[in-house]
Amino acid sequence: MGVKKTTRMKSLTAGRPPTARKPKTISRKATKSLINAHHLLEKKKAQAIAKGDRAAEVAIDAKITALGGIEKYQQASLQGQRLDRGGDSSHVLMEWLKPTISNHTLPKGARLRMLEVGALSTTNACSRSEYFDMKRIDLNSQSEGILQQDFMKRPLPKDDSERFDIISLSLVLNFVPDAAGRGAMLLRTLDFLKQPDMQPSSGLRDLFPSLFMVLPAPCVTNSRYMDEPHMESIMSTLGYVKVQTKVTQRLVYYLWVRKSGPQSPLKIFKKLELRTGHSRNNFAVVIQGPSR
Repeated sequence: MGVKKTTRMKSLTAGRPPTARKPKTISRKATKSLINAHHLLEKKKAQAIAKGDRAAEVAIDAKITALGGIEKYQQASLQGQRLDRGGDSSHVLMEWLKPTISNHTLPKGARLRMLEVGALSTTNACSRSEYFDMKRIDLNSQSEGILQQDFMKRPLPKDDSERFDIISLSLVLNFVPDAAGRGAMLLRTLDFLKQPDMQPSSGLRDLFPSLFMVLPAPCVTNSRYMDEPHMESIMSTLGYVKVQTKVTQRLVYYLWVRKSGPQSPLKIFKKLELRTGHSRNNFAVVIQGPSR
């Protein structure tokens, strides 16, 4: 992959923190407030590191500690996975996939291969469906069955037997600390997905190979640098077509099917303001560098 390196491209460990095993109950309001505050501080910390501002980095670490540190964040993160709070995002994915998969017979003993990045659980809807050979990774695994691994450092597949029919990035892309890193992550999904038109039946080709993506809704609905048409343009450049979407007050869910290779030469997407307003957030995706 020919992604141009940016200055001090940060590991994903600067973004999505680890999870805890048995969280105590936190109110919905407190959960949202803590997650948002921690996320904002992590982004500011990443900016301080990029600038080499050690004093600011230390000050931000102190603020994170004052919030309860990683343990409190872990508690809030897992609490948000409870069914009475929207729960497991893969339920939405299974609603989209199940009708098609159940109507098409795979070769005997075969399963579709799924890579779940940022996995929190081994018992979510996809894992229980028995449709998938699951490979789960997370930056700070706290459970057996979840490999502790940075997706951006995962060894590239040697052949198609190591590639996947579907990749899940559920509340992962928004934790990457910078816009160029998000673009690099989306580009990297192409290395791990099977090529288009490799499914044994035409029906399955309508949904695989694919990328399941979940983002906080404001990343798309209230960003200075991102909106729905811009997201579709970025994904189209990479060869993806949107086949499903769902927007709630909190989250936006996407299913992108890989229909072709990336454009060549690869179109560059810079951080350009699309909407004005003081209440906007700064979520952005930057695609840069030569074609793959």
